[in-house]
Amino acid sequence: MIRVGLLAISVLVALAAPVSAADLTVMVTGVRNGDGRVLVAVCTAATFLTPGCALHASSPAKRGTVTVVVPDVPPGRYAVQSFHDENGNKSVDRGLFGIPLEGIAFSNDAPIRFGPPDYKVAEIAVAEPATETAMTLRYFVER
Repeated sequence: MIRVGLLAISVLVALAAPVSAADLTVMVTGVRNGDGRVLVAVCTAATFLTPGCALHASSPAKRGTVTVVVPDVPPGRYAVQSFHDENGNKSVDRGLFGIPLEGIAFSNDAPIRFGPPDYKVAEIAVAEPATETAMTLRYFVER
């Protein structure tokens, strides 16, 4: 009887314990104008470079630096991807040969050479209660 009572108390304590999460603050620099929004996605290795990243946020664009806060990110390792959605269609517009027409960035300012970076190069650690990171948008087409 005592074991069952202790087990029940343990389960209740586990259920009542707050779920750990962090606010991830992303400073996106190099925004070329105030058109549209700056979008940020926090991705696992399995969802990196796909539309399946479960954690995302955005802020209105402005020339220079835009801060985007992604709330409630479970502690762990992620790659962060961002783009300047100048026309508000929520996707990266591409031109000839798939070259992005809008600014794109990855955590750790992972290099973009003939395609997107590898997840491991862009991977960062997110810890409680908050984590900050920065990235610089790269524009491949002038407007």
